[in-house]
Amino acid sequence: MEEPARPVRHSQTTITELMVPSYANFGGKIHGGILLSLMDKVAYACATKHAGTYCVTVSVDNVEFLQPVEVGELVSLHGSVNYVGRSSLVVGIRVEALNVKTNLVKHTNSSFFTMVAKGDDEKPAMVPRLILETREDVKRFIESLHVKKIKSEKKEQMNDARSHIDVGRAGEILRDERCIIQLK
Repeated sequence: MEEPARPVRHSQTTITELMVPSYANFGGKIHGGILLSLMDKVAYACATKHAGTYCVTVSVDNVEFLQPVEVGELVSLHGSVNYVGRSSLVVGIRVEALNVKTNLVKHTNSSFFTMVAKGDDEKPAMVPRLILETREDVKRFIESLHVKKIKSEKKEQMNDARSHIDVGRAGEILRDERCIIQLK
């Protein structure tokens, strides 16, 4: 039997939601946490459509809020599976806000969610291969491979940085930082 495969377009999902006052902070801008929650929903929808099973969020990469989202705007979150491994999927999400009065659309942020498919036994489940039908599909898959490699290298560097701290040199290391050392 041939291993299952699905095209990128099968997973593509767009969710649009009106930004209401209860989503706003004291400055009248939409809370980043609201947007992250919506992004997580889109990532879940894309991943489960592709995998055909329950998926969980493992990591979120590069969430930078480029422009604020205002109350009254329609936020559209466009997502698709960019990469698949054995049980993991990388979902790319682009967030846009539409001002309905001016018809101006602004790109507010993009991010990548790594998801893992789970079987009925709660163990990682094999996902279908990804059929790349466009040059953009191929580009995004290759980008995800590069990012995966960089993340692995960065994780090693972060672990090294945390495990090799020389507190004895703290005065020298922190001389120009905004802190005061008062060890007891």
